[in-house]
Amino acid sequence: MNQPSSDPPALDVRAQEVILTRIFQAINPSDPVPPDSPTYVECDKERGDTSVIEELAMEILRGEEKSCQLYSGHRGAGKSTELLRLKKYLEEQGCFVVYFAAVGDSEDVDPEDAEYTDILFSCTRNLLEQLRLADPQPVLSWFKERWQKLKDLGLTHIEADELSVDVGIKEIANLSTTIRAVPSERQKVRNLINPDTPSLVNALNAFIADSRQKLPSGKSKLVVIVDNLDRIVPVRRDGAEDRSNHDEIFLERSGQLRGLDCHLIYTIPISMVHSNRRSDLQASYGCNVRLLPMVMVRTPEGDINSQGLDVMKTLIRRRIHMVAPDVSLETTAFATPEALEQLCLMSGGHMRELFVLLKEAVNRTTTLPIPEKAVRRAITETRGTYRSVPQAEQWALLAQVAKTHQIENDPDYRELLFRRCILEYRYLDEEGEVYPWYDVHPLIRGMAEFQQEFSP
Repeated sequence: MNQPSSDPPALDVRAQEVILTRIFQAINPSDPVPPDSPTYVECDKERGDTSVIEELAMEILRGEEKSCQLYSGHRGAGKSTELLRLKKYLEEQGCFVVYFAAVGDSEDVDPEDAEYTDILFSCTRNLLEQLRLADPQPVLSWFKERWQKLKDLGLTHIEADELSVDVGIKEIANLSTTIRAVPSERQKVRNLINPDTPSLVNALNAFIADSRQKLPSGKSKLVVIVDNLDRIVPVRRDGAEDRSNHDEIFLERSGQLRGLDCHLIYTIPISMVHSNRRSDLQASYGCNVRLLPMVMVRTPEGDINSQGLDVMKTLIRRRIHMVAPDVSLETTAFATPEALEQLCLMSGGHMRELFVLLKEAVNRTTTLPIPEKAVRRAITETRGTYRSVPQAEQWALLAQVAKTHQIENDPDYRELLFRRCILEYRYLDEEGEVYPWYDVHPLIRGMAEFQQEFSP
């Protein structure tokens, strides 16, 4: 008697197109994962035993005084996803959390041209919008005193005496949109606000003090999380190699960044964490900078780390099962196990890169399973985005990192970290100590320029 087949029935072409479209829509690389999403995968162990709860939440929940913490890591590594988990956890522990991304395509701060004033303005807008329970008059009064100057600059057409609560918040939001979209207007606002930022911080603190008195029942602490500041592009000042816009924002203005009278968490560029100013950061903010590394898909010796590889596969599996629960990752989604493995390894353990590669591979096929050819093409196309990043003299530095797995305290190394040409990993050694190490992005390893420098 013939035994029934255990294989799922073959999908017709139309069904495959529908599934591919669903997968494509489920893997937006830019979207952080909500804390309750079934697509979330815990990666703490393969990131060197990191935990956003242990590293950031305890400082807030156990401390009697307000805290100001810094959180870093490569762009796209998953910080926003972890911060949203932190937000949920803190809310469950009795905190009221204001979370916002200050930098982005539709946000307040331009990553290519950012100053402290822009961050303060973003905080002002978001606090007013998310703390509607509090009296905004201290902040509105501050703006009213300067409204005629804004009007003279052509930045608003509303009279100062028309600034009711709702109108005032709306006008400040409109002003924020204008300065984000028009660089010339941005500088006008900076020139107007810069001399008076201390008094704006005082007005915000009066607003925050009132909000703390009106927090919902069961909420005892106010926490503000400012995300995406790690995207601010480093710019060296006056040709000096030891001073940048990052120093201006996060150190020279640290007193004002810490000045808001509540618990604060700011993201910070990874390149600054690896500068000679790290001890200054610790001294200025009173706590260690926390860093989210890559998922370790290979060991420093170059061997595949199966646990890390499984994490990356699970990330893909859960995205696919969310929209196509009957599609098997190993037998239906990809033509061969090797194609899936190569996709994960070439991401370097970088979350966003993984989904960029997957999205490109999906775009390169019209039927399931995704063939090896589509994966190879996805790797080639994504590799091209890195080809022009290293400068001529930096290829030798990349080769040195690939051989030693260490970096030097040098602006070129920091720039390569910021541009994700060098990736940071961590693991626990035999004594339980965290051991950081570094490697060249796997996509770069396949370039002729790198191979020329790397060859013995």
